[in-house]
Amino acid sequence: MEKAIEKSWTYLRGDRSIWMIVLALFVISMLAVYSATGTLAYAKEVSSSHYLFKQVALAIFGIALMFGFHLIDYKYYSRIAQILWIISIPLLIYTMFGTKSTNDANRWIKLPLVGLTFQTSDLAKLALIMLLARQLSLKQDAIADFKESFVPILVPVVITCVLIAPENLSTAMILFCTSVMVMFIGRIAFKHIAALVGSGLLLVMILFGTMFLLPDTMLKGRMATWKNRIENYYHQIKGDKIDADDDYQVTQAKIAIAKGGLLKLNPGGSDQRNFLPQAYNDFIYVIIIEEYGLFGGAVVMLLYLFLLYRCIRIAIDMPKAFGALLAVGLGIALVTQAMINMAVAVNLFPVTGVTLPLVSMGGSSVIFTSIAFGIILSVSRSAKDEPNLATA
Repeated sequence: MEKAIEKSWTYLRGDRSIWMIVLALFVISMLAVYSATGTLAYAKEVSSSHYLFKQVALAIFGIALMFGFHLIDYKYYSRIAQILWIISIPLLIYTMFGTKSTNDANRWIKLPLVGLTFQTSDLAKLALIMLLARQLSLKQDAIADFKESFVPILVPVVITCVLIAPENLSTAMILFCTSVMVMFIGRIAFKHIAALVGSGLLLVMILFGTMFLLPDTMLKGRMATWKNRIENYYHQIKGDKIDADDDYQVTQAKIAIAKGGLLKLNPGGSDQRNFLPQAYNDFIYVIIIEEYGLFGGAVVMLLYLFLLYRCIRIAIDMPKAFGALLAVGLGIALVTQAMINMAVAVNLFPVTGVTLPLVSMGGSSVIFTSIAFGIILSVSRSAKDEPNLATA
């Protein structure tokens, strides 16, 4: 038995801890999705196992993608990054202006022939982080120069975030923060990073100031949604009474957390799945807490933190700058998204609509997250094979 297990690991190269984290998250996802989609299955008049089978199929496909991408030498991703980013820009523009709105947002496009939909921002996030790792690694010799290094690195970040922000502000802000952290790790001058962060904060202040200064009648689309969410969160923190419909989602999430208590083992026993909108997606974390207690929620959080630790270890062991920045950049992006989702679920942040990577039910999110894991594993595989040379 031990020999069979050891033989199977020869096919799954790279960091074994990350493989185990991925498998653990997929198992948690299947349990949580099966429980959280009971009401949805009833409403859609399908079997209660329908969404479970769909999630299992996605998990198998995701693992296959990881396996395929982890076999590719990470150096090839440097050239692929340019192509992916160039492709993602017109796709983001088309998504913004050429698609139908879903839940007051234009985020999805439908692929011709197959009829599947995916969020173009998922592709753009992956492409930008790969491109950022490439640009930073190529500019290491002149990394302190503003025109030579900082401007060429900054331009793709600004373009991508600006195109994502109108329809998905939370994703754009997470991507911007991730980019800043990768720049810091990539040795961009602190004064340049400080100026960038200051400019970003100024733009956010102008945006929010505009939202709250303009009358509600002049706010339409996403701006009205952003203002409503921020106002609701502010009043909830203060303990003010607000409209029941505006407070409904957060209230149901709090009830789910309270029912979970400290420690519980009640898989499939969630009551709030029948009342909580997006229980299988944005708020799947509170379903996990309701069924497994705060201990279960802590286990999920620790898995993501352990993932970040392993990515940092890969970056430390990686002799080449591109591989190190690629692994740590993708790791930061995944873990930051997970932490924001969990913070929203427990009402530490306003509602954002960000999914929990590999756990929330979904299609394109699982696919692109699996690809990101595959790339990280490709770097970790190479880190073990290459001699420990000076960073280049």
